[in-house]
Amino acid sequence: MPAPAIQARGLVKTFGETRAVDGVDLTIARGGVYGVLGPNGAGKTTVIRMLATLLRPDAGEAQVLGHDVVAEPQAVREKIALTGQFASLDEDLTGIENMVLIGRLQGYGKTAARERGMQLMEAFGLADAATRQLKKYSGGMRRRLDIAGSLIVTPELMFLDEPTTGIDPRSRNQVWDIIRTLVDAGTTVLLTTQYLEEADQLADRLAVIDHGQVIAEGTPGQLKAQVGTGALTVRVIEAERREEAAAVLARVLDAEIVRESDPTALSARLGPEMRAASALTALEESGIGVENFALGQPSLDEVFLALTGHRAEDKEPEQDTTDGQGERPSAAAEPVSAATQALSEDGDQR
Repeated sequence: MPAPAIQARGLVKTFGETRAVDGVDLTIARGGVYGVLGPNGAGKTTVIRMLATLLRPDAGEAQVLGHDVVAEPQAVREKIALTGQFASLDEDLTGIENMVLIGRLQGYGKTAARERGMQLMEAFGLADAATRQLKKYSGGMRRRLDIAGSLIVTPELMFLDEPTTGIDPRSRNQVWDIIRTLVDAGTTVLLTTQYLEEADQLADRLAVIDHGQVIAEGTPGQLKAQVGTGALTVRVIEAERREEAAAVLARVLDAEIVRESDPTALSARLGPEMRAASALTALEESGIGVENFALGQPSLDEVFLALTGHRAEDKEPEQDTTDGQGERPSAAAEPVSAATQALSEDGDQR
């Protein structure tokens, strides 16, 4: 059996008096997407930097693709790619100039680097912007180009550190498609994120990190099962009676009632002993009209709240998605339609 993509035991990293990572254990199989959830300052990025050989652990050990990150850092670097939270590109260069620069650093000749760069830009829907300066790209375009640059040589393992922070929803969906294409092509992806929907959409398994420690690990379904057997969502007919409905539900269910963004909606986690029918009956007896209700699994947001004591919030502001000239750039409807082929063609051009 091949070694796991990542095997870490007791990783520790301190910065002065701050213990950023405090004994992290991880075992990540090859293939698929492994998600790491955690609030700002939880230690996610520090873990990534140690596994990518950018930081030396103060204690513990880790092997990446069978190589020790301390004893064999060069062997690790040859097999991985890292895309950090912010685009590692030159604002004054054009898109294709950035790709050629990265390709040359990876060992391509000038012509081969340009051919490989254009191939990836076409695959990710960026060919029309190849000769445009990066400073005129939208946030989503920069993110796609940053990921494309990481794929000049297709890696066995890719670290994606909050890849969709600060980009618009459409670009976020395009990045998700790129990640799925990477996995289909055989790359293992380690994804850190604060977006719980992103983790639910992409990850096969998840670890939740808080205060430098892994506090839970498993599939999304397993983590949801730890919180409760389900969730009840109720929408009342009259928004002004929502608080009255919340008091009724809290009394009947003896559970925390969450006020959703919809001014008529309430939700609550249900334990095995709770019955949704009793709650609905109590609302009817109180004369509170219910427009609709739904039963389902707890969300990852509820899991996060239960594990860490607070909700995960998207704290980063949305970036300006214009092209620098007051207009939104055109985006390919399917930016990864040719990506699988592009990922498989990096080897023979150098």
